[in-house]
Amino acid sequence: MLLDYHIHAVAHGEYQYSWEWIKQFVEKARSKKLIEIGFTEHDEYLGDIDFRLIEAIRQKYDDINIKIGLEVDYWEGREKEIRQLLACYPFDYVIGSIHYIDGWAFDHPDHRGRFDQVDIDEVYARYYQLLDRMVNSRLFTVVGHIDLVKKWGHRPIKHDLHYYSQEVLNSIKKLDLTVEINTAGLRKPVGQMYPDPDQLAFMAEMKIPVTIASDAHHPSEVGMGVTEAARAAWTAGFREIASFSRGRRIMLPLVC
Repeated sequence: MLLDYHIHAVAHGEYQYSWEWIKQFVEKARSKKLIEIGFTEHDEYLGDIDFRLIEAIRQKYDDINIKIGLEVDYWEGREKEIRQLLACYPFDYVIGSIHYIDGWAFDHPDHRGRFDQVDIDEVYARYYQLLDRMVNSRLFTVVGHIDLVKKWGHRPIKHDLHYYSQEVLNSIKKLDLTVEINTAGLRKPVGQMYPDPDQLAFMAEMKIPVTIASDAHHPSEVGMGVTEAARAAWTAGFREIASFSRGRRIMLPLVC
């Protein structure tokens, strides 16, 4: 069973909800034989989501489950605002993501150059510290692209990745959150899914649930890499995949 729980129909504000536009995402998912998809806009575009349209699309397509999530940017001090955002709709799931390190949009192409001016190990340490605080905020059901900090190909030098990620993995396990296997990294300079195979193996050992996500920002990207993600999960030792309904996690058999 394959699914895609991270789809941005609005992208970064370039598109608007309409029947024909949303239909393209659904039809692409059906052509990929996905059993479930989740529209997961960035929280800054929450006002652009047409919930009634999604419900109408759900009624038309009875051969694929269509869920509504939200991807929320976390930074310190934003907790109250996030709670208010999440109160507006009973989302099936909420992805928490770190796109900013102390105001630095580290994954944006325009700010990529700063990596050449900083201590990479300090960046990794701070990223995972923020990620741990995000997890412990208890505001989210899914952890988004857990090692996004590697997007441009920069790797820690003084320690291996697990040195920085272990604490947050322990927090994820303790709070029983789900981690997405995000295939967007295959389309980025790093050329690797988030998380990498070693981290995925650690998660399997720890029995941390995972789901699968393409992070599509266009219909053509729906389902990209999900087969590879399922195979990676199987190789790591997973035999189930997480789906969600109104905040409740439902484990499905992993078929790859």
